[in-house]
Amino acid sequence: MAFPETRLRRFRRTPDLRRLVRETRLSPDNLVLPLFVCPGEGVANPISSMPGVFQHSVDRIVETCRETFAEGVRAVLLFGLPEYKDAEGSAAWSPDGIVQRALRALAAEVPGLVKIVDVCFCEYTDHGHCGVLHGHEVDNDATLANLARQSVSLAEAGADVIAPSDMMDGRVGAIRQALDAAGFAATPILSYAVKFASGFYGPFREAAESAPKFGDRRAYQMDPANGREAMREAALDVEEGADMLMVKPALAYLDILAALRQRFDLPLAAYHVSGEYAMLKAAAERGWIDYDRVMMESLLAIRRAGADLILTYAAREAARLLAAGWVE
Repeated sequence: MAFPETRLRRFRRTPDLRRLVRETRLSPDNLVLPLFVCPGEGVANPISSMPGVFQHSVDRIVETCRETFAEGVRAVLLFGLPEYKDAEGSAAWSPDGIVQRALRALAAEVPGLVKIVDVCFCEYTDHGHCGVLHGHEVDNDATLANLARQSVSLAEAGADVIAPSDMMDGRVGAIRQALDAAGFAATPILSYAVKFASGFYGPFREAAESAPKFGDRRAYQMDPANGREAMREAALDVEEGADMLMVKPALAYLDILAALRQRFDLPLAAYHVSGEYAMLKAAAERGWIDYDRVMMESLLAIRRAGADLILTYAAREAARLLAAGWVE
């Protein structure tokens, strides 16, 4: 039927009618809060390019996670800033590493919190690249052994989910084999299966103190122009044993996220990354946008494209709005 019988505005007339027929819904259960753990005690170092985001010492991480859990966000992603760095990033697999200490504290103090851990070396190496160097190139296969060591160490410390972000070929299989051999066959792997070499990561490098000392990461992260290759990356990770797939960044790659949703039945995550978050904050500070509205619209778009989980620095803000009965 056509106009005037068909009037699509009928269900747009009031907030209650819009809520009744809403196709995509956002819940705190969909949100994961990334956090940066640093040495010290009582530390909360603000990140200048990411308003509201801090480097926290372990005690402050516990306090933050306790508050976050009470607000309804029941999962976090942990990144570590180690006391020392070396060429291999060996602090990443130390039993007394910064993330390992945070995991043990969170298990004791915030039971029920899902603790996802990033597995990579850019924060831990003195050169800032994501693996072992051979000259100025990252040695893929040598890095796999270290990724396996890091993953087992984090699982031993209490990680609930292992999330490799390094983009080495074969990393999911190597980590799965190592976890199984160490008695962690039940620990799932959330693979950063499709991680693009993006300009949206800039603020993160300040937060994680992980900028490379030379070159860039285009030799191992994906070319932003490639969509079909993204499907191959994801398919290989599924074959190697990934339990969940991630797209990073989120908003600039919603087409990739939607294509993965059509092709794979695994749970999907998307990382609303530092640059995406920082742009919203900067525009809001200038009065150019309504931050709450645009932030929630962004998260809904990521959900609509197919993400089951959204890793976002705005997780707590979104949860508070939802608890207050947010209506678009």
